[in-house]
Order: sequence, then C-alpha cells, then structure tokens
Amino acid sequence: MSKILMVTGGTRGIGAAVSLGAAKQGYDLCLTYQNKDARAEDMLKQVRALGAKAITVKGDVADEKAVVAMFEQCDRELGKVTHLVNSAGIAGPGGRVEALSAELLNLMFTVNITGSFLCAREAIKRMSTKHGGQGGVIVNLSSAASRIGGAGGGVHYAASKGAIDSFNWGLAQEVAGEGIRVNAVRPGVIDTEIQPPGRAEKMGPQIPIQRAGQAHEVATAILWLLSDEASYCAGANIDVSGAR
Repeated sequence: MSKILMVTGGTRGIGAAVSLGAAKQGYDLCLTYQNKDARAEDMLKQVRALGAKAITVKGDVADEKAVVAMFEQCDRELGKVTHLVNSAGIAGPGGRVEALSAELLNLMFTVNITGSFLCAREAIKRMSTKHGGQGGVIVNLSSAASRIGGAGGGVHYAASKGAIDSFNWGLAQEVAGEGIRVNAVRPGVIDTEIQPPGRAEKMGPQIPIQRAGQAHEVATAILWLLSDEASYCAGANIDVSGAR
C-alpha cells in the first residue's frame, strides 16, 4: 500500500525538511502552502527529483473549506492520506500581552490550533478503521515555547502550542484504538525563516547545546515518528530543543 503523506506548510522550514526526507523514504507527497507559488514549485521539483510522486496544494489551514478542498484534491490525485504532519503555523506578530489585539490573537489561535484540528479531522476520516480506513499516523508540531512560556513577546504563541500539547495527548488516546498513532515534536530555536532576523544567532550561545538547531534535525525526529519503527509510540511529545 502506498504511503501518502500530507505535510501542511510543506514547502518551507521544518515542513520542507520533512518533505525532502520523506521523498527519500518512498512516500507519495501532498505539500500544502499558503503563498509563494515559486517556492512551492521549486520544492515540488526537488521532491520529484528524489523519486517521489508529489503534488502541491495551495490553501489556508485556518479556512475550513480550504482544508476540505486540500484533502479532496489529494484524494483525487494521489489517494487517501495515510500520514499527516501538521507543520503549518505562525509565530508572529509578537508583542507583550497588554499590546495584543483580539484580531492578532484570533489569527494566531486559528492558524496554529484550529488549523491543526481541521487537518487532523479530515485525516482521521480517511485513516480510522472506524471509518473504513487502514490506520495511519499524525505528527503535530508543538514548540518548546509551550514549556517556557514565551514571556516578553510570545506568550500568545506559547499558549497556542500549549493547546497543541493538550490536543496531541487527547487525540492520541481518542484514536489509538482505531489504528492511528498521534505524536508530536517540540522544536526549540531552529534556524528557519519563522525566526525573527538574527534571533537564531543571538540565542544559539545561550542554549545548553550552544547553538540553534537546523530544520533537518527536527525532520529526523518527525520522520521516525511517522515510520513503523515508532509503532508503539502514541501520545509522545519529543523535545528537539538542545536541552532548552
């Protein structure tokens, strides 16, 4: 049976690193993205050059109709999703709590929390033995910020990832008996474009391992959780944070 992996936010940062690693491991790939068509096209060429059958799908994970359309396009062009990485998310705009507007909070929580719920919902409909599926795997992207708290400008982001921690644990219990393993990773300071300019370089020496992480280092953990080697991992949340 084909392994059909959807990576939301699969054309940039950690998502792109997962996409490249999964292409090498024989997954068929559905890579979702919200903007930057040229970058998406370049990533599509890269994963196809590695031998993957792959498509890109443009859409916003915070938009319920768009999420349904993403999965339906994957159904038509590749088949039903067997693996999902909930990588799409935002880290800003930042600000102290007293400066945050309801509009900004709604954007953060809708993309980071609602988006993960909606994508998991559609994946479960296709994976769950309760719905006639053959099982599957979901990996959620949390953040070390969920433990640290994000004081000084990122409390809303940390709170959104704290919600993902709870979501991950509860969903894992809900669907484990239906053939679906649900796990998460909590990256620390990773040198990708989601970081404000200069933050990775500034923070690196302050981290116990004395450097920022790289996207491929997080992707390695995600790919392991997706694999059959992690067959008894369900509800896990792996820190990839350099001991921060």
